Amino acid sequence: MASNRALAYMGPRKVEVTTLDYPKLVGPGGRKCDHGAILKLIVTNICGSDQHIYRGRFPAPKGMVMGHEMTGEVVEVGRDVEFIHTGDICSVPFNVSCGRCRNCMERHTDVCMNVNDQGIDCGAYGFNLGGWQGGQADYLMVPYADWNLLRFPDRDQAMAKIKDLTFLSDILPTGFHGCVVAGVSTGSTVYIAGAGPVGRAAAAGARLLGASCIIVGDTDQGRLEVVKKAGYEIVDLSKSTPLPDQIEEILGHREVDCGVDCVGFEAHGHGPGAEDDPVAVLNGLLEIVRAGGGMGIPGIYTAGDAEAKTEAVKKGTYGLDFGKAWIKSPSLTAGQCPVKKYNRNLMMAILWDRMPYLSEVMNVEVVSLDQAPEAYRLFDEGSPKKYLIDPHGSLKKAA
Repeated sequence: MASNRALAYMGPRKVEVTTLDYPKLVGPGGRKCDHGAILKLIVTNICGSDQHIYRGRFPAPKGMVMGHEMTGEVVEVGRDVEFIHTGDICSVPFNVSCGRCRNCMERHTDVCMNVNDQGIDCGAYGFNLGGWQGGQADYLMVPYADWNLLRFPDRDQAMAKIKDLTFLSDILPTGFHGCVVAGVSTGSTVYIAGAGPVGRAAAAGARLLGASCIIVGDTDQGRLEVVKKAGYEIVDLSKSTPLPDQIEEILGHREVDCGVDCVGFEAHGHGPGAEDDPVAVLNGLLEIVRAGGGMGIPGIYTAGDAEAKTEAVKKGTYGLDFGKAWIKSPSLTAGQCPVKKYNRNLMMAILWDRMPYLSEVMNVEVVSLDQAPEAYRLFDEGSPKKYLIDPHGSLKKAA
């Protein structure tokens, strides 16, 4: 039987390739998963959320397998699986969900009630959220396979577009969700905080939704250059020019219709030499989103950040300028993206070439599993690349 090599978290800024047993149809705590499937992973990505763990700022146990952005070929199905078959190529939503509880039935698969025994309505691969093994590995067990797996209609077509379809597991639906809940629609002006992969996915999602002016802000020059080259407006938050002034230089006025936070709690303040400020993005959005406008907050905010500067922030308590902003009647939606709410429609948009600009803005680089620790290091240093791990050489063969 095949072994299962995987990338494990071994402490802050330390990940290493380890060898596990081949997965069984068994979940955390020994629960039987006759409803599950085992996938041979074709591509598994490194996400900005993985960086929170890598830096030691999102609590995770030593030895936890990393990764939650997976696409793979089904090689085994459980007794109770009816509609997914061996040989199918599928995208795996990063949310683990049951499809049976009230929240899943209401399309809130981000807060499934049945996949985390720790008293939290939330499960995900490769996080400390329910004990589900991460997907930066050779093989992965996926529970509730008929429900969770998004099967691609045609194998050859899928492999031809696999470098775009791989984003369906997380960052494309996450960026798109941020835009949807912020109210982005035809003709909207939108500001997206963060030019990393999620922010770039949000920009692509805003374009698909018909936004007129899409502005992306960051302090990293390499990432801003990628975004500008792909045809989006940018603001440089390392400059001394305040954010509203930079918005005004582009739009002619100081506010946008919608705002999306694709950064989260590891945000920096604005201006030269600005230090960490976990509420910089949120307070910035409250300032520049127009009265009656909306904000989508898919960026992660969490308790347990060991490097937080105050005890309040370590507990996940943040100092928002909400009193100042309240009069504007803002709407704000935070939390994980319910991937299954969007992934099929986004798949169809990719397959029918409605997002031909996606690869350009995502700026991908393919690495092997052995090269993944170095990719983590480069991503941590601010690389503008989106790293795709090719554990079996499948992408190389497809190319």
